[in-house]
Amino acid sequence: MADTFNYRIDHHGSLVRPAALTAARERAAQGGDPEALREAERAAVKEAVVFQRKLRSTVVTDGDLPREDFRSAVLDGVSGFRRTGRRTGGLADWVAESLPKAEGPLLADWAGLLGELTVIAPKVSLPSPAYLAATCFDPALAGSGGPASARELGEALAEIIRAEIQLLIGLGVRLVQLNNPLLLAHTATEPPATGELSFEEILAVEALALPTGERPEGVRIGVSPGWAAPASVDLARAERMYAGVPADRWVLPFDQGTAAEIDLLRALPEERDACLGAVDATVPETEEIDAVMVRIDAAAEVKDLEDMALAPSRGFEDVAGRPLLDADAQNGKLVQVETLARYCWGNEF
Repeated sequence: MADTFNYRIDHHGSLVRPAALTAARERAAQGGDPEALREAERAAVKEAVVFQRKLRSTVVTDGDLPREDFRSAVLDGVSGFRRTGRRTGGLADWVAESLPKAEGPLLADWAGLLGELTVIAPKVSLPSPAYLAATCFDPALAGSGGPASARELGEALAEIIRAEIQLLIGLGVRLVQLNNPLLLAHTATEPPATGELSFEEILAVEALALPTGERPEGVRIGVSPGWAAPASVDLARAERMYAGVPADRWVLPFDQGTAAEIDLLRALPEERDACLGAVDATVPETEEIDAVMVRIDAAAEVKDLEDMALAPSRGFEDVAGRPLLDADAQNGKLVQVETLARYCWGNEF
């Protein structure tokens, strides 16, 4: 829980892509100059950093602006994956044709740019290895060069992601977030079918991605296990999730005020931080401060407020070209997170 105060105002990482970047990406897809796209990406990241500085955010990200979606840092940066041409839930489907191998650093260039642009703590988000394994493993390929199991694929990805986290920390990144939108479903009182990975295998794969030993001073590694709480939570399963994945911070949905959201927080061990996704990132209307503070006060009944941070409930454009809100509404939500943080902790963090 040390250092939580450094990162009180957080966000999931993806921001709405500006129109100029979207146009540059379309031109590149039609055979345009790839260097022009690179310059448009850099310009967009610089603009996003300026906004986050003005907001007095306690972390700063590149907004996922240089990437197609929240998985792309890994899928575009390692070998062994192929697009299928299909889409599921707006995401392009990928399949693992062989065990992945890193072709070099995944996000080092963009992390370095953040360090050049601001002294605010850089944050990087990555897809979790268990999520990628669960969504990219094809058992039909197991006998023809593909991974033998989803567990094997997940463990290979975990080694790559762990090495990347260690590299990013060495480059000055202070907050790393692993995203697994499927994990919270496994804490439900009636969890879904396990698919190719059991709950225990999911936890083991996620844990393998976290660097072992003490974190360097000021470094936090977090997990976002999903963007919505299940209808009801099995406290024992939630406790198993937290015990199985030794992350410093858990980024939890907290924008609906449900008993399940409280139960997810109640099960969190005392020594772990919680970042509450207390502002709904899916609706453009700004919520009443008092209404959100009622939810935060309820959280403070089960978890020390000093061990918490605030964020929107999820990213704003996890898939390029599919924003949840427009840029103005997004910015209003981020401003509201800062306002709420000052209600909770005053003007000094």
